[in-house]
Amino acid sequence: MTQKVTITIDGKTTELPVLAATEGKNVVDVRGLIAEGIFTYDPGFLSTASCDSKITYIDGDAGILMYRGYPIEQLADNSNHLEVAYLLLNGELPTPTEYESFVASIKGHQDIDQNFQGIFNGFTQGAHPMSMIGAAISGLASLYHEETDIDNAQDRMTTAHRLIAKIPTLAAMAYKHGRGEAFIAPDDSLSYAENFLNMCFGTAGEAPNVSPTIAAAMDKIFILHADHEQNASTSTVRMAGSTDCNPYAAIAAGVSALWGPSHGGANEAVLDMLNEIGDESRVEEFVNKAKDKNDPFKLMGFGHRVYKNFDPRATVMQDSCHAVLAEQGVEDEPLLKVAQKLEKIAREDSYFIERKLYPNIDFYSGITLKAVGIPTELFTVIFTLGRMPGWITHWNEMLSEPYKIARPRQLYLGESKRDFKNLAER
Repeated sequence: MTQKVTITIDGKTTELPVLAATEGKNVVDVRGLIAEGIFTYDPGFLSTASCDSKITYIDGDAGILMYRGYPIEQLADNSNHLEVAYLLLNGELPTPTEYESFVASIKGHQDIDQNFQGIFNGFTQGAHPMSMIGAAISGLASLYHEETDIDNAQDRMTTAHRLIAKIPTLAAMAYKHGRGEAFIAPDDSLSYAENFLNMCFGTAGEAPNVSPTIAAAMDKIFILHADHEQNASTSTVRMAGSTDCNPYAAIAAGVSALWGPSHGGANEAVLDMLNEIGDESRVEEFVNKAKDKNDPFKLMGFGHRVYKNFDPRATVMQDSCHAVLAEQGVEDEPLLKVAQKLEKIAREDSYFIERKLYPNIDFYSGITLKAVGIPTELFTVIFTLGRMPGWITHWNEMLSEPYKIARPRQLYLGESKRDFKNLAER
């Protein structure tokens, strides 16, 4: 029997159906309220399901994250980023033949048109790589506009393969341009993570020399960031895509949303915070500042809007982070010592424990990337590489079924109707 709730406003009662979820909380379907001239008010969409989806499930209270039903811990320990990308796009893990075909398709789409590469020349060397990547992805629409039919399932999948394949190349090009160095072409003999690292940090004309430990840590970061349900950037991609715009434009909108320091830029903000603290001798001073309600200082990388227990991605990343620190032999690096002392306090101090302010994935990914020598300006770029499969999967899911253009309502608090007065009368 279908559950229903009733709402009474101005003496009029309306019945609203309750939609059942396969996991997590059921939701009240408020779509019928518009016929009664009633809207709901939910700033930040904290209590609003904007869509239905079969891709990712999060239980923030229990610290659970699953892609297509698979716990993130199992995927991070046993899979790789391209296999996870296939899972997100297709709903099932690939057979060996399917996996081989998918990897071949991704490698076949890695190259960037020679003429298109000139787009980077419009940016100064000091430009943030995220600005270049957003422009470059949007620019791909000019290359593939005529052959991209968003109503054709095969065209949508081809678009997905192109974006997953080209984002490491574009990201590396943006980084190389920022440093005034020559681009390095993709290498089909390398894995996804190895290829990205070589294109960024290799030298043109020299054989690849990528640390397996660093490549493994990078691949794990990609997996942990591959999707995260209806976050700000994913919702932006869905909202833009609901206008039937070119998919590359929708993804570029997601890149812009991800760039924000409260979203994808959070791990960059962690390093900024560590730099501000400067030395482990000052950690307790800054912890006290964070506890002071009248002090604007905030500790970055602790707690999460969704996870009210612990961030399961951080649990996975913690082990990877400590393994990288040990292998790289950078335990004496001042900022990493600051981070390690902060981590210890957060796990032992009652203030953090009572408020469930556990270190999140941004804290550990920021430390890991710092430890292996990744420049801070590339942190959000790496998040972009990881999140690309999730973005394009959500876009494809939305277009695979009937959908409406996104059009939120508002609570108007401005002036009531008033008459215009001519300039001389004011």
